[in-house]
Amino acid sequence: MNFFKNILAAVLGNLIAFGFLFVILLMGIAGLASISSISGPNGKQSLNEGSVLQLQLDKAIYDRVPAVEQFNAGLGFEPEALGLDQILHSIRSAAEDENIEGISLETQLIQAGWSQTRSIRRALKDFKDNGKFIYAYGDFYSQKSYYLASVADSIFLNPVGQIDFKGLSSEILYFKDFEDKYGLKMEVIRLGKYKSAVEPFLDNKMSTENRTQIKTLLDDLWKVVADEMADDRNLTPFALNQAANQLAGNTANRAKKANLVDGLRYEDAYRKAIEDRLDTAVDYVSLTAMGTPKSAYNKAIKDRIAVVYAQGNILYGEGSETVIGKTVFLDALDEALENSRVKAIVLRVDSPGGDALTSEIIWERLQAAKEQKPLFVSMGNVAASGGYYISLPAQKIVADPLTITGSIGVWAMLPNIKEFSDDLGINAEQVSTHDNSMGYSPFEKVSNGFRKAAKESIQEVYSTFKEHVSTDRSMDLERVEQVAQGRVWSGTRAFQNGLVDGLGDLQTAIAMAAEAASLDSYNVVSYPNITPDLETFLSEGFPFLQLHWKSQLPSFWKRLFVPKNKSQRPIQIQTELPFELNIR
Repeated sequence: MNFFKNILAAVLGNLIAFGFLFVILLMGIAGLASISSISGPNGKQSLNEGSVLQLQLDKAIYDRVPAVEQFNAGLGFEPEALGLDQILHSIRSAAEDENIEGISLETQLIQAGWSQTRSIRRALKDFKDNGKFIYAYGDFYSQKSYYLASVADSIFLNPVGQIDFKGLSSEILYFKDFEDKYGLKMEVIRLGKYKSAVEPFLDNKMSTENRTQIKTLLDDLWKVVADEMADDRNLTPFALNQAANQLAGNTANRAKKANLVDGLRYEDAYRKAIEDRLDTAVDYVSLTAMGTPKSAYNKAIKDRIAVVYAQGNILYGEGSETVIGKTVFLDALDEALENSRVKAIVLRVDSPGGDALTSEIIWERLQAAKEQKPLFVSMGNVAASGGYYISLPAQKIVADPLTITGSIGVWAMLPNIKEFSDDLGINAEQVSTHDNSMGYSPFEKVSNGFRKAAKESIQEVYSTFKEHVSTDRSMDLERVEQVAQGRVWSGTRAFQNGLVDGLGDLQTAIAMAAEAASLDSYNVVSYPNITPDLETFLSEGFPFLQLHWKSQLPSFWKRLFVPKNKSQRPIQIQTELPFELNIR
């Protein structure tokens, strides 16, 4: 028996060793591939005359392409996600390249936020201003994808395709009756009448306040989107809204009659239309053929502007590229501050908020940072609650009109399953030394002492949040309370209410930072600089290794490579967007 155990151990050890060598080999190949991919001038591939940039953006889009996807690209794999920075760089580079004649926009189901989509759309308009054409084709279009495609000179739709064109809406589920029926409840403490993340657990219908804020937000967003579509399609806003009310995109023929598209063609006929325009065979090139944002770096220029990306929920912990944690974020900030070539910092925020304590820690460090170097903020799709909190220290805040921001409010929510556990015959008994030493238990109703202490904590955080807004935005507390209470605003209305300083995109904020630092020429560098660890590579980095590898490791290797769970605070107060707003 021991013989077979030894054989099995030896085989397993060899497999693990070969696995690590395989990973290292792939990383080496990725490095070589990365070097070869930027061997051309400015990191671009050599292009033929009459080339057309092919934009297929039906993938998850982040503000900055994740490091794992860069690794995949180095290995030659098709990326699972795209970076807004890569997309915008490619469009701008194509606009300046004399070999690029036009763009073929083939995006049917874009997985980007409204603000990101608008940034891409604006870059495409600039491309057209250079005297080049844009054609768009889709077998169908989601509403957001059609908004993007409407910038094109000509839009073509499959003869049996559809356009999901109907205006904006949002749906929120309510659980109060479910809670009462099954005894699965949430204990809720909140401040701000618009702080409606917890509303579905308190009632079974939408409050007037929540309906008001959502309707106002949707109207604001639709006005921007509709006006831009109407302008580029040579339609009146009335005609466009009529088309939405009548669902004019439900058939291809109706879409063409409503002037939502210019022609009904199958894909091969669409490609023939591009050939006819160029009067030659077309050489389609991809995004990466235009080089990467890093390839635009000019070594002759020493001065830099750092863009620090803050993407995802704010959580207490280390953080990552898609989670704002204090360790990764503060390390990135310190790195930018300590680099003598970095003359100004732009914080790019795309976050619905999250943990209040972490938001305060980041806010404090940013306050100190702006005393050392100019600090500006560019808001992306969402910069609400904690996302707005960490934006406050900036000298100037820039939001897109389609940005969702504000949400100055605080809440906490704890599950309570006492009634449910009672029905199952489960009884929890406690022994304590003091009145409130038990704290919180999901098997008991929240004690009056615990609830009182939680309310006091939430009130303290809310007061601190408002004081920061008052100081950083030069507003009296009475005015802050009027725009706070957890209410969300569009970027347009946030500007009107003094919550942001201007409307624009990341480039707008970078230009403002350059002016503040008195820079005429500069390079843009990105932070944080994250190298994915082994676990990330194995779980996300390889499309062909979708294995739960941790469960396959012997206990020794688990202890060595898998971090232990960290303890959680008993109650985590949230400065987070009041609801998951899924705008359709």
